[in-house]
Amino acid sequence: MENTNIQQPETPAASLQPAQNAVDHLSTLLSWILVPLMMPFYATLLLFDLSPLKDAATEVKTVVCLIIFAINVVLPMALVYLLKLFGFVHDVGLNKRRERLMPYIITVLAFAGSGWFMAEKGAPRWVVMFFIGGGVAALINMVINFRWKISAHAAAVAGVVAMLIRLRTEYAMSDGIMIWTIVWIMLAGLLGSARIWLGRHTVWQVLAGYVVGFLAVYLLTMI
Repeated sequence: MENTNIQQPETPAASLQPAQNAVDHLSTLLSWILVPLMMPFYATLLLFDLSPLKDAATEVKTVVCLIIFAINVVLPMALVYLLKLFGFVHDVGLNKRRERLMPYIITVLAFAGSGWFMAEKGAPRWVVMFFIGGGVAALINMVINFRWKISAHAAAVAGVVAMLIRLRTEYAMSDGIMIWTIVWIMLAGLLGSARIWLGRHTVWQVLAGYVVGFLAVYLLTMI
């Protein structure tokens, strides 16, 4: 008897599913690699490579980077975990607008602590003001967040871009600054696209984050 089973043609949606899954995974990975908590640490690494701070002793740079990492990553993550443990937040990704208040307060305090620490270590004023600018951006986002879910990812990455532009203005000493500025502008675009792709934010929420993060850091580092 003839085999009457006829294979159904693959639908366009099914054929696109692997590609969509790959973009989902890449967008999620990028969102975690460029999570706002990591931006002060990345910025500190850039400062020690591209500014006159690169002349500091290796031991000093290592200790400063570790302290900045502890203040802005380890402590906030531990506190967010405790908030989740006690039921104040339900997702460590903090994707719900109403669960972002305490994490925003923690972020503001972490930036303030980092700025104070860098000032105590004798860093240039504009370096200190980078961290203060990040805290101001987080504070503005916190206020906006009461009514609207602005993108913290976009604000944080735009702050690093602003720092690099200010770095080139203050110390136009090497092509490395321009290269890293271009790299971070591209990362900012990819990150914003990833947040939109994942449905975490709208285009306007990402653009608003860019504006807040960039202006807060750029303007304060000019003081």
